[in-house]
Amino acid sequence: MSLIPDDVIEQVREAADIVGIIGEHVELKRTGSDFRAPCPFHGGTHRNFAVIPRKGMFYCFVCHAGGDVFTFFMKQLGMDYPTAVREVARRVGITIPERGPTGPDPREPLYSAVAAAADWFARQLLESPEAQVARVYLATRHLDLETVQPLGLGYAPRTKAFLDAMKGLGVRDEVLLEAGLLAKREDGTLAPRFRGRLLFPIHDLRGRVVGFGGRILGEGEPKYLNSSDTPIFHKGKLLYNLHVAKHAMRKAERAILVEGYFDVLRLSLAGIEEVVAPLGTGLTAEQAQLVKRHAPHVILLYDSDEPGLRATFRAGDELLREGLRVSVATLPGGEDPDTLVQKQGAAALEGILKDSVDVLERKIQILDRKGFFGTLPGRRRALDRLLPTIRAAKDPITRELYISRAAEAAGVRKDVLEREAGMRDAGSGMRPTAPTHPASRISHPALPASAEKALLLLLLEGEPWKSRVIEAVDPEELEFPPYRAVFESVADDAVLALDDTSARAYEQLKAEGLGGRDPNEMYELAVNWMEARRLERQMERLDDQLPFESPDRQASLIAEKRRVFDELRKRYPRYKIAKRRRGAPGT
Repeated sequence: MSLIPDDVIEQVREAADIVGIIGEHVELKRTGSDFRAPCPFHGGTHRNFAVIPRKGMFYCFVCHAGGDVFTFFMKQLGMDYPTAVREVARRVGITIPERGPTGPDPREPLYSAVAAAADWFARQLLESPEAQVARVYLATRHLDLETVQPLGLGYAPRTKAFLDAMKGLGVRDEVLLEAGLLAKREDGTLAPRFRGRLLFPIHDLRGRVVGFGGRILGEGEPKYLNSSDTPIFHKGKLLYNLHVAKHAMRKAERAILVEGYFDVLRLSLAGIEEVVAPLGTGLTAEQAQLVKRHAPHVILLYDSDEPGLRATFRAGDELLREGLRVSVATLPGGEDPDTLVQKQGAAALEGILKDSVDVLERKIQILDRKGFFGTLPGRRRALDRLLPTIRAAKDPITRELYISRAAEAAGVRKDVLEREAGMRDAGSGMRPTAPTHPASRISHPALPASAEKALLLLLLEGEPWKSRVIEAVDPEELEFPPYRAVFESVADDAVLALDDTSARAYEQLKAEGLGGRDPNEMYELAVNWMEARRLERQMERLDDQLPFESPDRQASLIAEKRRVFDELRKRYPRYKIAKRRRGAPGT
């Protein structure tokens, strides 16, 4: 039988939801962070059989049967080990590359090439005269060579010395290209992918270097550059420092998620070891699953500015979808984890981590501080921002608590918010149901080709239009997902993090440009349209709320609807309002 590469087995094991898979065979009930059931192997009715997701294992306290997800299939279904691995791989959507029983792993040359490159880059940082710029840069961040040397940091020179060195080691160009260490120019010639950069080695779970993240030193773009995806490197499926942090995460029963490589280094050096970071992109579902395997609780420690908060809540929703407990730690303004530890020490950061609050509670705090709960329209907009987090919560108890807390904060009835969230009580917890009304009743065939597109075109023009659009528009109001992604990435200066669909939208918008159109007129028309749509949606929400209120409350809502209708007609007389099933205001 063909052999399965060890790293693929590890990848399958990490991707497997052991609770979901074993739960197909026994009835599991949550007990704290674990799950219990009667043992399927020795029988009985007592719940002596435990599934421990943070460790990826099961164990029976009576018959002492235990192991990982593969062992469970072997014991329960009588499979041999390779068959069990293939079955789990099929369930999680991983294709297993096969090799003969005596054949080498076809990716071994890539691992060897990247390892050789990592050693060479590390020596350059220590010895190369050109790397003095990197050594000075590290010193400005209060890091010396003795400290970073064990961490494997390196320097990629601007010259072709890397190509010559690899040739001297007998590494072929085609291997370097496949390993993501070379890039092919338009004229077909090859050049080092990393030049003039401080390099951070990125490891897989087995501790092998599989790629790099490079920080430019001096002029050049982008500021950070990762290895391209290769057969051994997939940036959306790796977390920086996880190969080290996973042990500390299991011991502490928490993970600290930060944004940058330097944040990870600083916290690790300060003795806070359970820290990881995504690779310069938004957190992916695969990365959230990796975290879940090693810790039940995640503390998000991102910057506290607007881009940092947006990234925080996007990551929070992704983690909630995996059933994790998610908290947010708030840094002082202008600080990141690296600078805070430099200035105030690890004890100050531990205090901030200790004061972390639940991710939904943090959203509520921010909305309250901005005055959203002071007016009816503000409360509605606040709920629009809370609902994605409520819907993301996989754990039914967490979701129930979120609905109760959001309803309390916004002053609405819990059952109304449940309906808005698209949920119903089915007797065994909450479950998603189909929406009871369309997401939008507005007749706008030109959207997003008109208003939203105009705003994106202005955003891409640069200043002063970029700042004006960011100030005027909430990205959550954009209906076309690629436009919303482009808006957020441009606002955060993170265009390289776009997925393929959004990247195509970005390129099309950049290519089109304003085309001689008057930007002032475009801005005024688009912003007016967006504001009119806000008022239209406010009327829709009042309509949706009416059937669930008392007669006195209904009268108040009808009056509010009339006020909004009059404001819409007065300010935007040419705006077309869709026909309503419940009639005009006051009916």
